[in-house]
Amino acid sequence: MSRNVVVTGGGTGIGYEVARRFAESDDHVVIVGRRRAVLEKAAADLGPNVTPLVCDLADPDDVEAVLRELPERIDVLVNNAGSRETVAGGGPHALLARWRGDFERNVMTVVLLTESVRDRLTPGAGRVVTISSIAALRGAGSYGAAKASLHAWNHFLAAQLGPSGITANIVAPGTVAGTEFFGPRLDEAEVSRRAARTLLGRIGETGEVAAAVHFLASPEAGFITGEILHCNGGELLGR
Repeated sequence: MSRNVVVTGGGTGIGYEVARRFAESDDHVVIVGRRRAVLEKAAADLGPNVTPLVCDLADPDDVEAVLRELPERIDVLVNNAGSRETVAGGGPHALLARWRGDFERNVMTVVLLTESVRDRLTPGAGRVVTISSIAALRGAGSYGAAKASLHAWNHFLAAQLGPSGITANIVAPGTVAGTEFFGPRLDEAEVSRRAARTLLGRIGETGEVAAAVHFLASPEAGFITGEILHCNGGELLGR
């Protein structure tokens, strides 16, 4: 039976691959993000099972508006939207902007939507999968701190949803090719450097992260909740 799936940040990178996996399983997929042109292109490429919805997930007014267009029953919610705040410079004002920006882009984009659709999650079969990052365990300043807060929140969410038979888990990727996150910084030398600190000697692919998400959203993962699935080729253990 086809499911209703919502994927945030579904226009590019990991989110796009996640949406593709579900669409290929004949699920009905809604991809949500800020950039209309990117979303519409992704939906056109992924086929008729995919619907684009434009929303700034850190804006409560936008979230309230998009709720009217989301399915009344949501079987799978994948919280993938997030980015690194680019504010530079020193001093308390720049510091505040950087930390607040990372928190809003990576935490509130998840929490506002998830809490708003909790009553739509399918009892006994609903799945929430949130994308975190290896940065939550290795550091990385304000970005790592923001991602780490998702881990604590997910434990709370899993406890809240558990009595309804709904699971909530996290996938924490390491360095992954094919995303917009690193931009031009992920050149050949940087790829080699990052690959060398994994146990497998390479960086990851978006499809590998999508496979982890797809598993946690499957019926077979119905007894897994409140967990963090690390998808980093052993980068967390590397030296």
